[in-house]
Amino acid sequence: MTNLRHPDFTIPELADAPDAKFLAAPADGVLPENFFSTTNLPTYVRIKGSWRMPREPRMDSALVLEGDGGLWVREGRRLKKGDMVAVGSAEDGTEGIYVHTASFLGDEEGEFKFMTSEVSREKPIDYAQMARLLIEERDRAGYPIWVTGPALVHSRARADMVWFIENGFVSALLAGNAVAVHDIEASIFGTTLGMTKTGEATSGGHGLHMRAINRVRAAGSIAKAVEQGIITDGIMHACVVKGVPYVLTGSIRDDGPLPDVVTDMLAAQDAMKRHTTRATMAVLIATALHAIATGNMLPAFVTEKDGSMRELPTICVDSSEFVVSKLKDRGTHQAFGVVTNAQDFMHILRLYVERELIDRKSGRSTSQPARVSA
Repeated sequence: MTNLRHPDFTIPELADAPDAKFLAAPADGVLPENFFSTTNLPTYVRIKGSWRMPREPRMDSALVLEGDGGLWVREGRRLKKGDMVAVGSAEDGTEGIYVHTASFLGDEEGEFKFMTSEVSREKPIDYAQMARLLIEERDRAGYPIWVTGPALVHSRARADMVWFIENGFVSALLAGNAVAVHDIEASIFGTTLGMTKTGEATSGGHGLHMRAINRVRAAGSIAKAVEQGIITDGIMHACVVKGVPYVLTGSIRDDGPLPDVVTDMLAAQDAMKRHTTRATMAVLIATALHAIATGNMLPAFVTEKDGSMRELPTICVDSSEFVVSKLKDRGTHQAFGVVTNAQDFMHILRLYVERELIDRKSGRSTSQPARVSA
């Protein structure tokens, strides 16, 4: 894992920099002109001669100084008239705001770095390193979030996802209505979108997901459907049984939706943010819109309790190079792209995690990852 460096604040450019300037928001939800638009990189604001980092960093937001001295990154829609907002456009410290892009420049050759990987289906996939990262996050009580699309269910990677949940590798699941719908359909009817496990269509299968939704709506919630024995296995069942929080967000095309789905988009963003602000790792699988939305809420780094920083490992998996490239182009440049299908990725990653756990138990774990092409 790449450790990041804080800036050297003793250099003249930063030691002699002015304090940041703050102006009051002119109205609720309205930022002052020339407000500083945040990035997901380590950012420092000079206040009363000291450089400080804001809380809850993310891109496309504003720097807000509260009356008690708290410094926060806040979305513009959250602002109230009179809130003090940092203004300026320079990121080099000359206006009291410094974005530390150099913190991501590593020195050690051969060190695993998410930032340096280009997106290509021909690039080797370091499953061994990803397995170690997941195990380390679990063992240190980190907060890995998983963001999944329905292809994970359709591709028969459902059992693998359940395994990761049951074994403590998932701290929160962020997904859309369809993921839960087809996972629950699989539990009740043994199909997804009417397809059997072998991919064969069933008579009347086109309506089975609607029947699954109806049963959950009648129960009142996914949790109640689990309690009543309507949902007996699968991803949502595992989340309920293991107490793993999930955020299901809606879209225009949703069927139903399920009673747990958040259909107000601003409320959905807030619900997702409650987990992205805690994230210490992110795994994004087969979902373009959810991956990009989550990436926009994630900082590129994790600040540890001792004040040190490291990259926030962000793994984006999709069968298309376009999706992974688009995520990086939208600002989630720390994302490590894995171009493969969800089924293969989940099967192989689980295999490597299981193997690493066995090796650690027997004392055979090595620090050098094996490379496997997919």
